[in-house]
Amino acid sequence: MSSSFDQHRYQVRFDWGVAGLSRLAPADLVVVVDVLGAGTAASDAIEAGSPLAHAALDQRFPDAAVVVRAAVDAGAGVLLGSLRTARAVAEAVAAVQRARGERTSVSLIAVGEATPAGGIRFAVEDELGAGAIIDALAAFGIDHTSPEAAAACAAFQGLRPAVRHLLTAAGSGQQLIADGARDDAIAAAMVDAASAAPRLIDGTFSAAAISGE
Repeated sequence: MSSSFDQHRYQVRFDWGVAGLSRLAPADLVVVVDVLGAGTAASDAIEAGSPLAHAALDQRFPDAAVVVRAAVDAGAGVLLGSLRTARAVAEAVAAVQRARGERTSVSLIAVGEATPAGGIRFAVEDELGAGAIIDALAAFGIDHTSPEAAAACAAFQGLRPAVRHLLTAAGSGQQLIADGARDDAIAAAMVDAASAAPRLIDGTFSAAAISGE
């Protein structure tokens, strides 16, 4: 049964965390956006020739792992997204749609950070990462976006010149800097710097096929 909050009328949807994923109507693809975590790490691992195993997420990126598991259980194809892979992820989604020969729905789920009370801290980097992917999807004609997705896209478009500053100044970036990993935050802010779109294939996040499946 549909609800007022499931965004089923739209091809491109956006929400936060596992609760957001369960709130949305089932989608053909789910893009789990974790800019300072799994999304960037997976693309880096692929480009280094060592694709990231799904099982490795539990220890390294538990918040992303929970969302990925829920998406798999829902029967969706799963990709990991970040600012670095915005266009690559959009191109992979477009390739899936071409291969299927029909309209393909996609839910973008920002991971944020789980809180001790069981909620989610809304992480600005994941909002911007989702917005960047939604913006890139539009370039491939996948632009029937929900209001929630459109707002995330507009946030990225308006703030793109300040993305590096925002990632280093926001809470997650400040935590990385305090841990001596400022360069990681700066690298994560480089929009479209990576060409590998991590898609879950046989238990491993490998480079998504672009020419077809």
